[in-house]
Amino acid sequence: MLSAVGTFVAAFGLLVHIADASSASGSFTSNHVDIPRIGLGTWLSDKDKVSDAVEHALSSGYTHIDAALIYGNEVEVGKGIAAAGVPRSDIWVTSKLWNADHRPAEARAAIEKTISDLGVGYLDLYLIHWPVAFVPGKGTKIDHHAPNTWRTLENLVRANLTRYIGISNFAPKGVEEVLQTCTICPYAHEFEAHPYLQQQEFVDFHAEKGIKVIAYSPLANTNPTYDSGIPALLKDPFWKALAKKKNATVAQAVLAWGIQRGTIVIPKSVHNDYIDENLGSVGITFTEQEMRAIAKEDRKHRMNDPGKSWGVDLFEGLDDPTTPKDAFEEL
Repeated sequence: MLSAVGTFVAAFGLLVHIADASSASGSFTSNHVDIPRIGLGTWLSDKDKVSDAVEHALSSGYTHIDAALIYGNEVEVGKGIAAAGVPRSDIWVTSKLWNADHRPAEARAAIEKTISDLGVGYLDLYLIHWPVAFVPGKGTKIDHHAPNTWRTLENLVRANLTRYIGISNFAPKGVEEVLQTCTICPYAHEFEAHPYLQQQEFVDFHAEKGIKVIAYSPLANTNPTYDSGIPALLKDPFWKALAKKKNATVAQAVLAWGIQRGTIVIPKSVHNDYIDENLGSVGITFTEQEMRAIAKEDRKHRMNDPGKSWGVDLFEGLDDPTTPKDAFEEL
């Protein structure tokens, strides 16, 4: 059984503080000072539908697209971006470095492919997708000899390939280790966060460090991939009552809560009606009493944990971490 943090330390010599990446990155044309607080997620979006979804989103007021090479649909996402006809400087585009591409040559090739597939010229944000490195071409075999991945990402900023860099799915210890040695430091950390896995202390920790939090799967188990064993969030009586009080849908209320507590939310959909509905979350607010009531609904239940199949301990120090038994059972 491997420790994800230990693996990352051994493989990359971990890293971070918070600097403005643009100060080291040359010049980019962008109207975004900060990442927009809501974006369109594209994980598991069907190739036949995601292009139209992205075009609709960008034509309807979204200015933020979250992508990744491993999603296998960046070419189609790029077609949607092009079809929308929105100036590059008016949109924020995030993508991610996959586990098999942590070595310098592979990382450079990966980001160049992503930029080409998306047709965007450069990225606004590039994230280390997981704190785990695979040996290139060897499936999920852990790479214990990869050089410092963060230094590699810093060089991608210096090469004007991305404005900012960040991390995804790191445990607290991993974040701290990154913060100790970075020159260009993480702009954002993307991780699972929703009413059933609130991780408020972890969110607050990032705020103290000046790191943006991007909440993926912000609608929890509405994603059909998740077999969570708990009732769907959109049918939760607490949230149905609260949404009715706000004259909103449950999805709008949940996303508004995510925004109000300081996270950036990236709900995924390929349905125009849902894409429009989700954008309607902006502007809904809650009282302090309502926020306290929502905090009591936390089930500390994680939906996404590939460490169970990789044989790696993830999320140490957080709610619902990988356990050795879980990992062993799914090897």
